[in-house]
Amino acid sequence: MSSHRPASARIVFDEAHGEAWTVRPEVARAIQPAHPEDSSYARAAELLRAHDLYVAVHERGPLDTAALTATGADVVVIAHPSEPDWEQVVPGGSPRFSAAELDALAAFVVRGGGLIVLGEQEQEKYGNNVNELLERFGIEIENRTVSDWEQHLESPHWILADLKGSSDDGVDLLARVHQACFYRATTLALSNGARVLARTSPNASQPHAPLIAVERYGAGRVVVLGDSDLFGDDCIDALDHADLWLNLVHWAAGGAFAAPLPRDPRATAAHDDPHWRALKREVDALRLQQRPDGSVDLQTHDPQILTARVDAIAAALDGLAPRFPHQADYVAAVKDDLAAWAGGGFGIPDFTAALAAFRPDRQREDGIQHLVLFPMYKQNGSRDKVFEALIVGVPWPAWLAELERDRYDNAKFVPVTLIDNTAGYDSDCAVLFPETVSVKGRPVNEFGGIFCDREAERFRRTSSQAAALLRLNLPPDAAALLVSERLSRDAFELWDLIHDRTHSHGDLPFDPFMIRQRMPYWMYALEELRCDLTAFGEAVTLEREGFAFARHVQYAILFDRIFRFPVTGPRVRNYDGLGGQLLFGYLHGTRRLHWTDNRLTIDWERVADGVLELREQVEALYRAGIQRTKLAHWAAAHDLVAAHVPPAAGSRWAAQVRAFEEAADLRPYVDEVLDDEFPLSLFYASLQAKLAADAPKEAVPA
Repeated sequence: MSSHRPASARIVFDEAHGEAWTVRPEVARAIQPAHPEDSSYARAAELLRAHDLYVAVHERGPLDTAALTATGADVVVIAHPSEPDWEQVVPGGSPRFSAAELDALAAFVVRGGGLIVLGEQEQEKYGNNVNELLERFGIEIENRTVSDWEQHLESPHWILADLKGSSDDGVDLLARVHQACFYRATTLALSNGARVLARTSPNASQPHAPLIAVERYGAGRVVVLGDSDLFGDDCIDALDHADLWLNLVHWAAGGAFAAPLPRDPRATAAHDDPHWRALKREVDALRLQQRPDGSVDLQTHDPQILTARVDAIAAALDGLAPRFPHQADYVAAVKDDLAAWAGGGFGIPDFTAALAAFRPDRQREDGIQHLVLFPMYKQNGSRDKVFEALIVGVPWPAWLAELERDRYDNAKFVPVTLIDNTAGYDSDCAVLFPETVSVKGRPVNEFGGIFCDREAERFRRTSSQAAALLRLNLPPDAAALLVSERLSRDAFELWDLIHDRTHSHGDLPFDPFMIRQRMPYWMYALEELRCDLTAFGEAVTLEREGFAFARHVQYAILFDRIFRFPVTGPRVRNYDGLGGQLLFGYLHGTRRLHWTDNRLTIDWERVADGVLELREQVEALYRAGIQRTKLAHWAAAHDLVAAHVPPAAGSRWAAQVRAFEEAADLRPYVDEVLDDEFPLSLFYASLQAKLAADAPKEAVPA
């Protein structure tokens, strides 16, 4: 892709203190012309950039508070400072940090920064004083050289570490990491409870000694390694070093990921506009006077007061119109439809003209805002078609626009964020769809607005809670997703883009959401799941092609499906919940995830293949469906689900008791479907209860 996502965190490499490593290829060539790879962290830096992490260099001068502020550092990397007598180093700086620099770095960590320090064998000879910094965190790089004649690669000094003790508050810092080699390494001494990720083997010259230690300190995080070669250009692609490097940096950058998105000043200006406050106040009052169909009982409410309220709404719209010049036609149509509603006696409102003029799909520009005023019901909320007013923003970054243009064409898709709203949207409604608007005839279908910010917030809340309860082995980048407003919102934008278009793509014996057929609810479950599995598969492909962010989309689909969907909503034909149950059941049955010792563990190397296998089974069902009768297709779909989610006792659709004959009218067979045809398993029933018990009291159930 030519477009890139904005950086999630800033990683600053110090190169002002005689470091033996540089991320600048030209500097590495100057240091070691014959073999620059032995002085280069350029590949390590490339990996970070590919994962949307900004890489900067502190080239000269003190690494003090002013420098840390100027660079905007979220993580500082100090890679083996040395006197030039011992190493080929970046010229121009002393390997010793001043007292002011040490204080600044310690304070930086306390405030939430990340610090990664890479040591080396025979630490004392290099003339640096990084141990004066590390002693503040209870860590010391020892003056040793480890040898291991049994557990090594080409040399007894190239030792293979024992990788254990990887969890930090549920985050698995060794996810996807099984082997790591330390070249001419030293060991670490710990005095303050730091966690050890890697040790020497029992047969090493210093047995069971720490090689990697991590520690939370204040609001920040510290990582220390007894070797610096393993992330150099020569070695980072060996064994699992690349995954280890990415894990450590993502973990160290935790404070940056948790930072909230800055509020767009344009959104603040619209939100604080007195005309918006007036519109919101009048609409909230009017909606309380409406019947569920949108009409008003004039025996109960004074028509003159109603007319004055409509006039006040029209005046507020006029006051807001300069903020939304691109919506001039829409604002005019809303005023006309309002006047017609009032002039017609406040019956069922008809906002056909306003809906036709509301075209956010034609103005997908990053940061553009739209004013919304319609009588409408709310999906997953009130079904009353009463007036609601919203201000929404459209996130349409260049990378997403490029994917939609070149790969996932979806002209109607509009991701939106909620800037402010009337009371009806204080609900779980996360969509803005034409079919929810009150019109006389069939509504036009020109756009589909999905609140990616609401979806992302629900995802972060429920998935974080479930992951903690289940003690899930979260990779550091997945842990970042669960706390990052930007990462999760962007993940839902891409997920929704692909999901939404998939309803009309593929081998389709039917399209339930277009034709509106009445059918057993597991058919809707499979259709929604098919679209999510397709989005997952596309995210796998994108990641393999180098768009590393797509892994976050995979995490989002997996976690939302298996954690939130099954335990959300009533157990009456809950097709979204059933799709999540099926995904969990398949992955558990094929040993891609494990529930052992009251802990959920996901096999991260194999879980994507499991999701893609289930996708193939669902698509095979669809391909065969065109050759089946409708009844046979429904039965085959029930059998697919039942293979992984046992049907309820008393099911009339279970294969062993199914006794339906072909008929022109299948509605009686649909009536035989139990409200909860596929009940929650013991696992999910327990999870649902625990999530409810542990939920913050102010949280709205998703």
